Amino acid sequence: MEVTASFWIGFNVFVLLMLALDLGVFNRKAHVVSVKEALTWSGVWISLALIFNGLIYYWFGEAKAVEFLTGYLIEKSLSVDNIFVFVLVFGYFQIPPIYQHKILFWGILGALVMRVIFIFAGVALIEKFHWTIYIFGAFLIYTGYKMFTEKGTQIDPENNPVIKFFRRMMPVTNQLHGDKFFVKVDGKRFATPLFLVLILIETTDLIFAVDSIPAILSITQDQFIVYTSNVFAILGLRSLYFALAHVVDRFVYLSYGLAVILAFVGTKMLLIDIFKIPTFISLLVIAVILIFSIVLSFVKTRRDNRINGQGM
Repeated sequence: MEVTASFWIGFNVFVLLMLALDLGVFNRKAHVVSVKEALTWSGVWISLALIFNGLIYYWFGEAKAVEFLTGYLIEKSLSVDNIFVFVLVFGYFQIPPIYQHKILFWGILGALVMRVIFIFAGVALIEKFHWTIYIFGAFLIYTGYKMFTEKGTQIDPENNPVIKFFRRMMPVTNQLHGDKFFVKVDGKRFATPLFLVLILIETTDLIFAVDSIPAILSITQDQFIVYTSNVFAILGLRSLYFALAHVVDRFVYLSYGLAVILAFVGTKMLLIDIFKIPTFISLLVIAVILIFSIVLSFVKTRRDNRINGQGM
């Protein structure tokens, strides 16, 4: 696949333009993002990803288009796990909805930088040391097993080593100061709890990147495909959070579905030199697992609500 510098430059200019429009035009003033607005923007980001997928098909052919779509679906589904953590973190620190957009904007900007580093490092490792693909595969299977057997997502910010280290380096106020990350009190600079939340969001994404980047590398090692599918999934994460935050507790079986997906792509990596599972088959398997886990989740929660309603 011949990807010239113009493709990289053009795509990154597009990303920067969308981020500038987001912060400088559509969300210049802090406001509570409604579910309707979030659903609209989720639709916009998904549509843009599918349009770009069409361009990939036109420029580079069907195989690369399927790789992009499969990678995007993996990243999009795994990003739902981020949403669970966002809900817990915002709830723990009692961050008002009006300030959540700003935190997620800067958090996702940092995530983009970290993903770029992970992507190029991962591809370089596999290209130079092919055997590392087996390590990635085994790690994904282990991660899938842990996700399948663990009970729910938990956070403990006060014992987080990154937060502890930051508190030793800089004092933190006990209360919010509007949407400010830093304030001066009696001539001394303090961080606010808003900045602690941003740190947690960034470290959370770093942890999730350790899972998601190897997962997409099981589909393709094409840097342009890996990078663009990741970017589109991350750019749509903020609106997806505001769209799903109120119903995220209904996805009771989604973590099991994600665990199976991670185990599947890990197995795909381990078998790559024996039997290469076609990318189109991988796309179908991942889509079926994802849809099945979501449908089962809604069936269970709907049944539980009906039973609880009858018992009242």
